[in-house]
This record gives sequence, structure tokens and C-alpha cells, in this order.
Amino acid sequence: NNNNNNNNNNNNNNNTHMFKTNHSFPWVATVLAGVLITTIVVDVIGNLLVIVSVFRNRKLRKAGNAFVVSLAFADLVVAIYPYPLVLTAIFHNGWIAGYIHCQISGFLMGLSVIGSIFNITGIAINRYCYICHNLKYDKVFSSSNTMCYVMLVWTLTILAIVPNWFVESLQYDPRVYSCTFAQSVSSLYTITVVVVHFILPMSIVTYCYLRIWILVIQVRRRVKPDSRPKIKPHDLRNFLTMFVVFVLFAVCWAPLNLIGLVVALDSRLSRAIPEWLFTASYFMAYFNSCLNAVIYGVLNHNFRKEYKRIVLIIFKGKINDAILRVISAAFRETEILKCSK
Repeated sequence: NNNNNNNNNNNNNNNTHMFKTNHSFPWVATVLAGVLITTIVVDVIGNLLVIVSVFRNRKLRKAGNAFVVSLAFADLVVAIYPYPLVLTAIFHNGWIAGYIHCQISGFLMGLSVIGSIFNITGIAINRYCYICHNLKYDKVFSSSNTMCYVMLVWTLTILAIVPNWFVESLQYDPRVYSCTFAQSVSSLYTITVVVVHFILPMSIVTYCYLRIWILVIQVRRRVKPDSRPKIKPHDLRNFLTMFVVFVLFAVCWAPLNLIGLVVALDSRLSRAIPEWLFTASYFMAYFNSCLNAVIYGVLNHNFRKEYKRIVLIIFKGKINDAILRVISAAFRETEILKCSK
């Protein structure tokens, strides 16, 4: 029995150690590493700025922004643990972190992407209620209710990712240097994942934003002006910001989900999909985790202003520390000279 266990452990380790990636062009690894380093840096700095901004600024401490903070946390998770391991795999041309880290990395990647999708869905429902059902909004999205919704989002996220361990779908893929969801494990499971984790949430978000757009157009055209609620300019800007977040997420993740769906429906088509397309679709999806913080800074005035304040505070603190160090050093030298005299 002990020998069998040792053999199983060795096999698990070999599964993650032995895979080497041989891309047709040597510069591919350099490009992928560059994309991932940029993603990690922007992801960590940007999403920390988002979280701190919401907690610091009263104008940003709204019920709806609880989902924004939750989304920032989901994006931050991958930059802290899985992406650095992927980067290590790129540098070593294969996975060297071992089986356990492979499973944890794959789990956290799944947790991040599903958490992102469900939080984006939560944001869309929140915006829909705020703009289209304004009178009911304060009751439906009270502070306590909103926290419950955020907890529900993460509960559903965990429930959605747990089955991956039972079907053993978290595996190292040498094409993308990542321990991730293996689309070839089960066609039925892959179709279920794509439908439940992507198509269904994106359909709900599309419905919510479509209804908002219809209302905005009706208000602009002054259709039944007495019965239609007024939409304030800053509410419209906030909606547009979140709409752009949704569109970019859909654009970045659609190719990968489409490939998964096509392969699940007909496994023979997997050979017809070029490796560069598969790899590009993965890294495009990875890159999405750093975009949201940038979008908030570009399109939302309150976030942009708070970003500047935080950066200035950090730099002023560093400058003040440097000045104090220079003054204290000069003071010590003066004291030494006095003593020597």
C-alpha cells in the first residue's frame, strides 16, 4: 500500500514536472512573459487602488460599489498567486512548482474568473434596479442586503468551482504554461461549465443593460416624459463605466469559452484549432484581470480623483521620509563635528 501511495505521488509530481512547452517560435515565451508581467503589475496596483478608494471616499462608499470591491478582490487573487506560478513556468519552460501548487493555482484561477462573472452580474442587476426601478432600490439594495448578495456571489462561486476536483479537470496545459480547466476531460461537463459559468450570466447582464439602454433612449427622446424617471448625468456615466467593464470582459473571455464549446461539441475539431489561437485566447482572458481598475480611472471622475490623492499621499510620504533622513543625517554629522572640536 505504501509503495502504491508513493507511486501515485511520484506520478502526480511527474505530471507537473515533465511537461515541457515547445512553441514553434522562441519569441512566443518572451511575449507571453511580457504580457503576464504587465498584467500582474497593473492588476496589483490598480485593484489595490480601487479597494482603498472605495473605503476612503464617501462618494464611492455606495451599496453598488460593494460588488466593485468584490470584483477587484477577484482580480487581485490571480495576480498574487497563480500568475506568478505561470510566469515561473514560462521562465523554466515547464511547471516546476509541483502537483499541490498546480491544483491550488487552478482552483484560484477558477475562483477568480467565476467570481468575476458573478460579480459583474451582480453589478448589472444593481444598475438595472437603480435606474429602472429607482423607488424599490433603497429597500432591495440596503447595506445589509448588499453584503448578503456579495456573500451569496462568493458562495455560488465556490459551489461552482468545487466539482472540478471531483472530475479531475484541473490539469497542467503546456500550451499556456498554466494549471487550468482541461476542456477535454468531459464534453458534457465542459458544455455545462460554459453555459452555467459564462453564457447564462452574460445573458442576464445583457438583458439588464439592454433594458437600461432602452430606458435611456426613451428618456432622451422624451417618450412619456411624465411617467419616465429622470436619469442624472453622473448615474449615466457610472452605468457606462460598468457597461464597458462588461463588454471588455465578454470580449476577452468569449474566444476561450467558444473554443471550449466547439471542442466539447466535436472533439475532432480540437486538432483544427491553431495552437497560437488557443494560447492567445488564454492570455487575452488573463489580461482582462488588470483592465477594470484602468477603466474606472479613465471613465469615473470620483475614482480618478481618489487615485490621484492616494498616489500623492504615498509619494509625499516618501519625500517627507527622505527629507527627514537627510536632516537627521546632517544633524548627526554636526553633533560629531562639535564633539571632535
